[in-house]
Amino acid sequence: MKPLALLGALLAGAGCAACPLPAVAQSTPTLTLERALELAGVTADASQGPPNPRVTGPRAEVDAAQALVTQAGLGPNPDLSLEVENVAGTGMFSGLRATEYTLSAGLALELGGKRAARLDAARADVDVARLRERIAGGDLALAVRQRYVAAVAAQARVALAENVIERNRELARIAGELVEAGREPPLRSLRAQAALAGAEAELKAAQAEALAARFALGALWSAEPAPPPLDDFPRLEPPYEVLADYQGFAPRLAAAERIAAEKAIGRERALGVPDPVVSAGVRRFEESGDQAFVVGVSIPLPFRNRNQGNIAAAQAQARAASAREAVALADYRQAVAEARADYLAAEAKADTLEARSLPQAEEALRLAEIGYRNGKFELLEVLSAAEARDDIRSSLIDAREAQGKAAALLIRLAAR
Repeated sequence: MKPLALLGALLAGAGCAACPLPAVAQSTPTLTLERALELAGVTADASQGPPNPRVTGPRAEVDAAQALVTQAGLGPNPDLSLEVENVAGTGMFSGLRATEYTLSAGLALELGGKRAARLDAARADVDVARLRERIAGGDLALAVRQRYVAAVAAQARVALAENVIERNRELARIAGELVEAGREPPLRSLRAQAALAGAEAELKAAQAEALAARFALGALWSAEPAPPPLDDFPRLEPPYEVLADYQGFAPRLAAAERIAAEKAIGRERALGVPDPVVSAGVRRFEESGDQAFVVGVSIPLPFRNRNQGNIAAAQAQARAASAREAVALADYRQAVAEARADYLAAEAKADTLEARSLPQAEEALRLAEIGYRNGKFELLEVLSAAEARDDIRSSLIDAREAQGKAAALLIRLAAR
């Protein structure tokens, strides 16, 4: 009866690990999702440390756009000119006796609303830059959430693989003792050893994937792998009202780019209006010592260049921006619908596996153990029942991972 006792102890120990997300003992501090968001620089209370280029880059673009607003509000500089006439000529103009000195200042007068058009276009570019900054932050938050979920799932697969190895190792021992006792053919022992070897290979693969997942998560804020995540999947509640109002970042950015393109048309049209230059100064006649005021005005003649090429280009860019806005809105609606469908499907699958399939598999394993103890089932049937239960646990991990990633995407799509 010793083999039966060993089998009972094995199955009792495996039953303790039947929860959908087995715990993994960690020797290092664990990482929460909130802390991961802080380390990446997503939240307002981010920890002090080197700035995240994924955030500081778009923020610098906003600073650049705001500086261009300041520049757009500046008018043209005045110019100062000095003219010396009748110098070193012949006859009465020899030497400096008939020299005339003219000192004048000129200023271009901006017509056609150039300054207002420049300011409108520059401010529209600021709106675009700010939206891109917020989109960069939203994309970073999405990456943190999804990679954190992937790290939790990878860690759970490691724990599951360790449970499978433990079970297969004990089954291999039991099978060996049963073969020695003459109750099982030698083939049973060979099968058990093969299953153990396969489980050990699966564990190594799961450990490699878990480390890669931690490296992927840590790469969002450093060059080191992230600390081990918590054992449980984070609770990510997607905003279900996202389908009621299609005003996510993508449509808003496309609309802002269209507005900026339209403002650029007004700026280019204003540049097509010629600006007169008004000048005033003083002229001194060296021969008589007299002085006189000089007033002048110069106006460019727009016979050829009326900025028509830039105006046409701005109009074409506005049409292209309008088309991109329509495409962005359609793509956004499709992305929301797909993400919501993926979330609901993964949630339903996970709930079904956890509430129905896994308990049924546990019951089947319990009955297989009882039947084996009474001599009605073979060891292979017990092994098959345990493998079926582990497959359900693996599917549950996959479903929870898919659910978490879809929820993270919905949160990103609903951000404003």
